[in-house]
Amino acid sequence: MVEINTLKISPALINSSCAWASDLEQLTELYDSPYTGAVTTRTATLNGFQEGPTHTVAFAKSDVTSINSYGYSPHPLSSYLAWMKGLLKPAVCPKKPFIISITSSDPETLRTMVQDIQHLRAELINTPAQSFIAIELNTSCPNIPNSPPTGYRFPSLLPLLAVLKDEYIKDPTLTIGLKLPPFVHRGQFDAVIDVVKGLCLSGDIAATASPCPFAFFTCTNTLGNSLLFSEQSTQSAEGTPFAVPTALGGLAGDALHALALGNVYTFCQLLREPDNSDLRGISIIGVGGVTSKAAAERMRQAGATVVGCATLLGKEGVKAFEMLRRQEVA
Repeated sequence: MVEINTLKISPALINSSCAWASDLEQLTELYDSPYTGAVTTRTATLNGFQEGPTHTVAFAKSDVTSINSYGYSPHPLSSYLAWMKGLLKPAVCPKKPFIISITSSDPETLRTMVQDIQHLRAELINTPAQSFIAIELNTSCPNIPNSPPTGYRFPSLLPLLAVLKDEYIKDPTLTIGLKLPPFVHRGQFDAVIDVVKGLCLSGDIAATASPCPFAFFTCTNTLGNSLLFSEQSTQSAEGTPFAVPTALGGLAGDALHALALGNVYTFCQLLREPDNSDLRGISIIGVGGVTSKAAAERMRQAGATVVGCATLLGKEGVKAFEMLRRQEVA
């Protein structure tokens, strides 16, 4: 069992936020699987994202690689809260927690979303030691037109992160994480560390709770501006030579694995540095190319305490977790 603030995750294997965790049927199947230790929703906005025929996914012929042109979930946050309530509230002891992935570019909208989630948590069986709802702020979707991932301009996230800090001060049992884009040089990692360090608590508040408002980093989201041709894919976009209608999309699966491992490893090393002692409570959820037993084990060796996957889920369905779990050491 892995504990991340008030979340208890067992087994330490989850889905990452993705298109295959969009609706109630998909979420129920993930929740009912004995091979998932928690369930992450597709990233929700307050009112839902307008999805169209250009939003899709394609899988590579050669390996378990995917490219997608999806944006955020078409379902508003209120739908996810109703579904979570229906799955969690009737249970005397819920099976596992949910990580609700959310995003907003507006601080007050984000505050509304967090407070709506907190209203649900107040209705559920939560204790100071264990909660069944967490929040993940997605800073890293590469497929939103005219809106590059804010995770690449981390200081610009401060107004949003300040909202999350405020809500954590009100309720330190609230588990909050950040989904990060794939970084490629040290300056990008340092920017994240510097901003998060600046948000750590001090004084009496820090004496009764973890000084850092953020309990986990999810590393990493898909790699944007990627291209697969239809000849490389098991399907093609009608009328174009490309795998997806937008040509460019977010790369995931095997092709992302080495970079994802590097992101997990780098953050783990930085979090252990003496100057970052207030951040040592941050766990890493390793995502990116977890398509086999060996890949999952590499994530753990790189430093991930929880391993997540999406592309394998999209290709194999929920049995993907049985495949990974049965192959892993318990």
